[in-house]
Amino acid sequence: MKFGSAFSENVTAGRKRERWSVRGGPGWWSGSGRFLLFTILFLSIMFVLFLRLFDVTVVNGHYYRVLADANRTRELIRHAPRGILYDRTGKPLVENVAQEQGFGYLRQYLYPESTAHVVGYVNELTSLELSNEFYELRGYRLGDQVGRVGAEDVFEEQLRGRDGKELVEVDALGNILRTIGRDPELSGDAVTLSIDANLSQAVVRAFPKDKKGAVIVTKPATGEILAMYSSPLFSPNAFTLGMSESSYQAIVNSPDLPLLNRAIGGVYPPGSTFKIVTAIAALEENTITQTTVVEDTGVITLGKFTFPNWYYKQYGKTEGMVDIVRAIQRSNDSFFYNVGEGLGITKLWKWAKAVGIGRPLGIELPGEVGGLMPDPAWKNDHFQTPQDLEARSNEWYLGDTYHVAIGQGYLLTTPLQVNAWTNVIANGGKLCRPTIKKYPISNIQYPMNCKNLNIKKETIDLIPKG
Repeated sequence: MKFGSAFSENVTAGRKRERWSVRGGPGWWSGSGRFLLFTILFLSIMFVLFLRLFDVTVVNGHYYRVLADANRTRELIRHAPRGILYDRTGKPLVENVAQEQGFGYLRQYLYPESTAHVVGYVNELTSLELSNEFYELRGYRLGDQVGRVGAEDVFEEQLRGRDGKELVEVDALGNILRTIGRDPELSGDAVTLSIDANLSQAVVRAFPKDKKGAVIVTKPATGEILAMYSSPLFSPNAFTLGMSESSYQAIVNSPDLPLLNRAIGGVYPPGSTFKIVTAIAALEENTITQTTVVEDTGVITLGKFTFPNWYYKQYGKTEGMVDIVRAIQRSNDSFFYNVGEGLGITKLWKWAKAVGIGRPLGIELPGEVGGLMPDPAWKNDHFQTPQDLEARSNEWYLGDTYHVAIGQGYLLTTPLQVNAWTNVIANGGKLCRPTIKKYPISNIQYPMNCKNLNIKKETIDLIPKG
């Protein structure tokens, strides 16, 4: 049943229709309202896009430009070639072989057998090492090579040079299209060493195969090392080219110790070579003169101990009356036993220290040790007699002096020290600090690394006669 338009249901329906129409006109949505709505929506979207564009180009424009350039360009490190190491005659001992279009250089050693322990080797820094401030502050990066031992280590700062940079444009695959800019690398400085490559090779040829030992050849007037060989040796090229962990551990843990430079790091009783030191001490302290003679009876007895001369021990013979020249010539133990007794360990110790025994001589190479020159104080510190055991006493005996006087007993020296005290006689009484760097010609007459021991000329002239 329908009612008239005056009733409430028709009034309500009519109000609903009025919401969607403009008074006196067509419907709002079908007219200008729709246009207005889309206009507002369009302007809102454009405003948002404008804000985003402003943020990208103005507020963060630099950041996004950098990202864009990073996708288009690459900054490449051009490693500087290390300085060349030369021998004293100008022969190169190493060479740099260019790798990867001249960006990482491979160090190769031209005399790996004869110069390994002097020249040393290089290899890459580890990430653990780079976390150390020492390398960080000096501008080292992952992939950089550093000198490990020998001259490569000693002269690292001169040899390393300065790396360069190259800015290149690349395609989507990373291929280089063109070079945009370049900061050129600076090669390391060349270093001339004192060693002689030909002489070093002659040493290798002369050294007995499969034997352990060391050879040192020096220039007495300056202390320059002309050849230094240690056996067994290692190949520096093996370290540079890279090796497996097992190969590396095999070298490091080898019982033959190929990495040990026995010339400066091995200590041994010097034997009869020490008699030069005993002779210097005795002559300088006036314990003996050139006319002093000692009778060689073959053996000296002290209580229950005997001290034979080698000639008597091996052949059962004696040498009669012996002076200093004959004693050195024949390496007569009996003469030096008697000289050591008259001299005393204190004076012998003083002169042994003066010629460089018991302390490093100061060569640039790492790993030099000082050896041992014993005396009563040292023995007292290192030997104690247990109350309930029969053991060696910490007291210094005359027999201890006998042993030291002929280069035995507790005495320990490096081959480099033997070379150094021999040079004291060869160069007129001067002890020179050994060096692997070639001396400037202008300084040869007055080497700054030599110390005059003020040994009498008579002593210097007498000992070589033996």
